[in-house]
Amino acid sequence: MAQENDIMFEDYFPSMVESMGADRFIAELCYGFCLLMDHAKGLITFESLKRNTWLLGVQDLGDEELFCMLKEGDLDGDGALNQKEFCVLMCTLSLGSMNNSRRFLEQTTTI
Repeated sequence: MAQENDIMFEDYFPSMVESMGADRFIAELCYGFCLLMDHAKGLITFESLKRNTWLLGVQDLGDEELFCMLKEGDLDGDGALNQKEFCVLMCTLSLGSMNNSRRFLEQTTTI
């Protein structure tokens, strides 16, 4: 049962992969990365994420939640997300994609 403060997330990734194909889906994720990144650094930083929260529809998130989002996907420990880390994070957050990850990875030719 969802509480009043819970964010409800409907997972559209599996249907997007089905309709778009894996390569186009990854291209769309990369486009999303470009929208959120700090263009001078080529990374999604805390500052660029905070500046672009309205794109994600999460403008009410506080600094702590934004730091947690970055930390969740930061595989190399540099405090920011590169394109690959962002795509991995987005797919990991999608439970449906996790269930179909082997088929998804077999279809994908680029990141």
